[in-house]
Amino acid sequence: MRASRVTLSQLMHLEHANLLGNVHGGWIMKLVDEAGALASMRHAQRKVVTVAIDSMVFRQPIRLGDLIILNAKVTYTGRTSMEVEVQVQAENPITGERTHTNTAYLVYVALDDYGRPTTVPPLKAETEDDKQKMERAQERQEQRLKEKQGR
Repeated sequence: MRASRVTLSQLMHLEHANLLGNVHGGWIMKLVDEAGALASMRHAQRKVVTVAIDSMVFRQPIRLGDLIILNAKVTYTGRTSMEVEVQVQAENPITGERTHTNTAYLVYVALDDYGRPTTVPPLKAETEDDKQKMERAQERQEQRLKEKQGR
């Protein structure tokens, strides 16, 4: 699990914010997807496509001038798919104060050289926390599959 970890950081500028000085949710979602894709590519050593984004709740705003920090890691692997957890924080770059703004779970599918789904290596838990994250990720995947069958 540790080998898939990716951290992205970016200073939020005027073009990222709305009239209230808060960063647009769509911009945050874009960065979340980029971080998730990089973590899944690192794990699968393949190109990937996004197939699902679980709900994303913005608990705290990210403001103009904040540093957005995204920490992503693979938490589940299926045959061709992977779930990635992305934790988002806002940091005041002057004071260093950090605020957890949201956590998102995304699902990616690895692609072969012809753009078809291909198998991914299994995920290995290294700590008790990793094992618990993998168990919760398995539960989320089972729920996704139930919802898909119900359509």
